[in-house]
Amino acid sequence: MIKISNNTKFLSVLVLGAALTRLLPHYPNFTAIGSIALFGGAYFKKTWQAFLIPFVAMLATDMVLGFHQVMASVYAAFALIVIVGMSLKAKRSVGSVALATVTASVSFFVITNFGMWAMGSLYPHNLTGLAECFTAAIPFFHYTLLGDCTFAAILFGSYEFVKLRKPALVQA
Repeated sequence: MIKISNNTKFLSVLVLGAALTRLLPHYPNFTAIGSIALFGGAYFKKTWQAFLIPFVAMLATDMVLGFHQVMASVYAAFALIVIVGMSLKAKRSVGSVALATVTASVSFFVITNFGMWAMGSLYPHNLTGLAECFTAAIPFFHYTLLGDCTFAAILFGSYEFVKLRKPALVQA
């Protein structure tokens, strides 16, 4: 039988609960998945868990919402965001989490919109088409950034709050 620590249980519940935000009505790109990837990278001790939790959450919700041609770019962006989160393991301050959150949002914007241009047929495959693709995506970026900031504050803040109030709950 696999023994699951309280820390892993708590993190899994927190992360999977936030993943449900993708299924609720929301503004475009205002979801918790980027923050989940960042949070998982920062807190999961086992690297495979850091990648598994956001990918399982994405796959489960994609099975409900549907699959699309740019999925590889989306998953690649979230993999990079997990790696950005791993850089927070040494120091998790408000400033470092804020910087990582902005980095995650910008990375997601660049990777997914480049993927949309490269794999899609909406834009010509030249520099003008790439510029058009990124320009058309600008109105969605603020929702991504606002969602990532909101959910990062909830995830990181909740975990740190519980760690202060109930340290046994989050003990490895």
